[in-house]
Amino acid sequence: YAPKSKEGSFMVAPVPSTVFEKSLVGTGLVAHLLYAKFVMHLPIDRLLKEMVREKIPVDNTSTIYNWVKMGIQRLEILYEYKLQKLIHKKYLQVDETTLRVLESEKKGATHLGYFWVYNDPIAASALFKYEPGRAQNYPADFLESFSGYLQTDGYKGYNALNKQSQITSLICWAHVRRNFDEALKNDASTAGTALALIQQLYAIERIAKEKQLDTEQRKQLRLDESLPVYNLLGKFIGKNLKQSLPKSTIHQALSYAFDRWDQLGNYLYDGILEIDNNQVENAIRPVAIGRKNWLFAATHESAQRLAMMYTFMSDCKKHNVNPELWLKYALDNINDTSIQQLDQLLPENFTPSLLD
Repeated sequence: YAPKSKEGSFMVAPVPSTVFEKSLVGTGLVAHLLYAKFVMHLPIDRLLKEMVREKIPVDNTSTIYNWVKMGIQRLEILYEYKLQKLIHKKYLQVDETTLRVLESEKKGATHLGYFWVYNDPIAASALFKYEPGRAQNYPADFLESFSGYLQTDGYKGYNALNKQSQITSLICWAHVRRNFDEALKNDASTAGTALALIQQLYAIERIAKEKQLDTEQRKQLRLDESLPVYNLLGKFIGKNLKQSLPKSTIHQALSYAFDRWDQLGNYLYDGILEIDNNQVENAIRPVAIGRKNWLFAATHESAQRLAMMYTFMSDCKKHNVNPELWLKYALDNINDTSIQQLDQLLPENFTPSLLD
């Protein structure tokens, strides 16, 4: 614009920020594609058929792949922010699940990779991270600066972490219960008694939840009610372990609990802690549904992009947030949000009113 008097200088309107450089695709369409792939678990070829029906001018899957990839790449800085925030928490749960990757050193075979999932039960926030293997160095490297409570299953890959002085190790009681349930056919009496005592521990947890006890009250309830049951179960396991056949399923169940007994009891001494790893296992479940539809990742790089999206979609589910609305909001605002303000873009801080 310029004044009619032809005096003074030109006025130039500010250029709107561009979310996707050299592309006319809108954030609404990209958000829908990400939602369809990572929440509804639809393969790209099905999304292409949908777009053809809706008369959207796309003629091949590679265009959709590019749009999906661009959308995920815009969210990388938010993922890295969340990662740094997570490793400074004082209580984490960890679990892992498999992922097939086409990129492989062995000709004619897929590579077996892993999603490692780190969950903050207090903030109800999980982070997926892809690693090419299941060796103990992967969680050890990721949690190198972590200090606090770490809750896992009994997988030996966590042993290096559990031995570190700044980490208090907890073992998931759900896995102990599962082992005794599997041993019922072998020794109904011993397994049944152990299960009954474990159920008492869980009943006390339900009471704490129903009464909405705070952390100090929950800790005291556990010391008053759960600790005696824990001690009784420990004596029962020690006695029956000596009498069981080494290769029997009941021996395996008893041995699993006996070898991890101190770690199983650590949840009693802080009210912020959970009795099991069910939260992180719930976060992993959508991956199994996705695998049945898209089967595998093409490369290790795309596997990490999958991990990023499962991270955000898991948090949307935990906080009852509409994932498609959140994706559009995050994509619309990511370019203009400073690093110091990235927290407000996370799913747990999103409300539909922000779109007004």
